[in-house]
Amino acid sequence: MKVLVADKFEEVGLNGLKALGCEVLYDPKLEGESLGINLEESEAEVLIVRSTKVTSEVMEKGKGLSLIVRAGAGVNTIDLKAASARAITVSNCPGKNSIAVAELAFGLILALDRRIVEQTVDLRAGVWNKAEYSKAKGLAGRTIGIVGLGAIGKEMVYRAQAFDMRVIVWSRFLDDAKAADMKIRRAETIHILALESDVISVHLALTRETRGLCDAAFFGAMRPGAIFINTSRGEVVDEAALTQAIQARGIRAGLDVFELEPSGGTGTFEDPVVQLPGVTGTHHVGASTEQAQNAIAAEVVRIVRSFKTTGAVPNAVNICLRPPASTLLTIRHRDRVGVLAHIFSRLSSAGINVEQTENIVFEGAEAACVRIQVDRLPEDDVVEGIRAGNPDIFSVSVSPL
Repeated sequence: MKVLVADKFEEVGLNGLKALGCEVLYDPKLEGESLGINLEESEAEVLIVRSTKVTSEVMEKGKGLSLIVRAGAGVNTIDLKAASARAITVSNCPGKNSIAVAELAFGLILALDRRIVEQTVDLRAGVWNKAEYSKAKGLAGRTIGIVGLGAIGKEMVYRAQAFDMRVIVWSRFLDDAKAADMKIRRAETIHILALESDVISVHLALTRETRGLCDAAFFGAMRPGAIFINTSRGEVVDEAALTQAIQARGIRAGLDVFELEPSGGTGTFEDPVVQLPGVTGTHHVGASTEQAQNAIAAEVVRIVRSFKTTGAVPNAVNICLRPPASTLLTIRHRDRVGVLAHIFSRLSSAGINVEQTENIVFEGAEAACVRIQVDRLPEDDVVEGIRAGNPDIFSVSVSPL
């Protein structure tokens, strides 16, 4: 199996892939047209990326491509619709970088509260201004609002509580019972959270629903001088609204992600938001600790191992959970050549589409049971044709889904 790694990847991960017997092609600078050409020429079956964008055009070049693994949590850099249309499975590594991202988020909170960056700049310029910088509010007893309660959001809760902060959370998946168990408060809306928080930290995946979720109304509800942290995705934030809030309401922002980021590891960065006073920025490095990257590398190897040995893909994000099937055929049969071909031929002749199939072989490999989900109810003559048309079929049953 050929595996193309088109991003920076840990040595332990590369060695792990080679230990699986994979032919590993490693070129961390591939992107755009060069990535497509490399996929075409190498005929790689598996593509591993981090921040590199995988477009429909890239996939079109990869005729043998069957699996794309995002060595991280989000998959917004991969065209999922195009992958699904080509039966390419997309997988990711959720939760493996949650501690690293939470650590950076708290680093940004502390840097903003104590104005660490501004102090360092003044010291390097030979300026001593203790009077100005002795005005931090501190974190203990203040309220932090956490937007999103996935793996990273939960790590933020633990750290905020360790700092003796009050925690309020907005999440579609949080109910009152769970909030009570975690000793946090649940906000009905993100605007209520904004009204009640001294610090806000965003931890959301980028989806159609979350794009631009932090908008003018959200920032308008924030307390003047409050701290806003985004280590999720730049597109979750309406940057024009954030800029207005910084300039008009004194909001201080810690940003690790931006809507317009260079696609590679280096490049020119021209987002004006980082030039504003009260903004501290980092280079989309939330997940970039040695601990997190080693954990992600191990998860990538696990995913590829499973795919190589069983065909199953852990953490697949674009598999249809409920296929558009209406009827289940359950057929007990001898484990013989031609039985399944006979069944599928009868269904095809009747214009019935097979949506999903599972064939379970019993001990001794003498008999098996195939469960076939189809798009409509077969007529009686089709069922009888399947049953009577092959002597190795024991029984056929039909049931609605």
